[in-house]
Amino acid sequence: MSTLAAMTQPLASSAAPLAANLVQSVDWLAIAPPTLAAVVGLVVLVADLFVGERRKALLGWVSVTGLAASALLLLPLLDGDRRTFCLTGDADVCSYAADRFTLVIQFLGLGGALLAALLSVTTLKDADKRLPEGEYWFLLLSSAAGAALLPASRDLATLVVALEVASLPAFALVGIRHGDRKSSEAALKFFLSSVTATAVSLMGISFVYASTGTLYLTQIADRIQNVDGQLHTLAQTGVVLTLVGFAFKTAAVPFHFWVPDTYVGAPLPIAAYLSVVGKTVGFSGLILVTVVALPSYADVWGPALATLAALTMTVGNVGALRQQATRAYSAVRLLAWSSVGQAGYLLVPIAAAAYSDDAERSVGSTVAYALMYAAVNLGAFAVAALVGRTRAANRITDYRGLYATNPLAALLLAFFLLCLAGLPPGIIGLFAKVTVFSAAVDAGLGWLAVVMAVNVVIALFYYLQWTTLLFRAPEGEPAAHRVPAPLTAALALTGVLGVALSGAPQLVLRFTDTGLF
Repeated sequence: MSTLAAMTQPLASSAAPLAANLVQSVDWLAIAPPTLAAVVGLVVLVADLFVGERRKALLGWVSVTGLAASALLLLPLLDGDRRTFCLTGDADVCSYAADRFTLVIQFLGLGGALLAALLSVTTLKDADKRLPEGEYWFLLLSSAAGAALLPASRDLATLVVALEVASLPAFALVGIRHGDRKSSEAALKFFLSSVTATAVSLMGISFVYASTGTLYLTQIADRIQNVDGQLHTLAQTGVVLTLVGFAFKTAAVPFHFWVPDTYVGAPLPIAAYLSVVGKTVGFSGLILVTVVALPSYADVWGPALATLAALTMTVGNVGALRQQATRAYSAVRLLAWSSVGQAGYLLVPIAAAAYSDDAERSVGSTVAYALMYAAVNLGAFAVAALVGRTRAANRITDYRGLYATNPLAALLLAFFLLCLAGLPPGIIGLFAKVTVFSAAVDAGLGWLAVVMAVNVVIALFYYLQWTTLLFRAPEGEPAAHRVPAPLTAALALTGVLGVALSGAPQLVLRFTDTGLF
């Protein structure tokens, strides 16, 4: 017995420190925004079982309120950086960080989800019970919770979980219209591309973990520089596969094929959600993996991202340019191809971070551009949702003479398109593009700045062509567009935000200092 006790005593003493290291602190205020969105989603799902058909609309307003409350919970976190789920042995190694970068991206994600929810209230009402409301709101809130969790993730396990929590409900939302062939096809394409991206990412992450022995981003950054020679090839392969997986998530060319059909097949508010929040998820994950976890491999991901940026903006803008105005759903397809082109612009500063002495400022240019893009692109989708209520095919030609029937909507859409083009009075679009230009030039990527300049000129043509169509004389009997209260709120919010940022662009440009490092 004494021998057995002597043998077990060292085991017990070694287990105690191990157990202590697994006990992590929890800052409930720091994790409140994504937690509240998830809790409200569960409440809506359960309430759907007990709420009668006549009161299903209440679920939508509960969801809108929950998303607004989640966004407001970001305010108490502005006083400084907060970290939680940290190792007791090393308080600087944490799984969750609520720093400046996190809060800006969470605001973008939750704000985008809130505007998509406002558009959804009208869409579900017009669907006349053809869309299951309880499931719809649960899926939207779940995806928003994942989108809010991802920018705070500081280890690869949490990052992948957040990415899938944001993505999996989105598949179902795209195909939620039962019996709709376009919706089912769109959901299938979206699902297959995203599953492929996840599989490739997980393979890459497993290689990185095998090489470094850790999943924490800061520890990976330190250890991957000193990988054993026998594991060097494994580490390089892991880096490449991880980048390829996130390229799928950002809809970078050649991994963009799912975008146009998915946007057309999905309910319009979900297309708007994917165009902004979906991209936010992909780009924030890409920033964390490259700039935070793998800065020593900048010579690998820098040229790769620069090439992807050039290809993505070119293919996206050429695709938008080729849209036929009389084709069914051409307005949505143009916005889809435009979002691919905008993704190319967003990639430019991340690529520049590999070459720049001030990587934080380069990454901040992406964040500033994303804020501008989110506000005006959601506004463009809101006007598309308004026109789609009376013109189900949503052709570009359906917008001819919109100024004659709804002057405010026409002026707002013209303003949003000019912002995307980077022309006055869309000053914020111009300033955001200049910020991206300067990031490329300062990093010595003059060729990429030239490619971007050419693409901006290409984009001017189709943005201005659509804008001028709004003010032409309508053909035939003009359709009256009644604007419901939720749709009015979405248009007002995006319009006020776009005008305010154009009047004071420094409000966005100040986010070039992300506090990520």
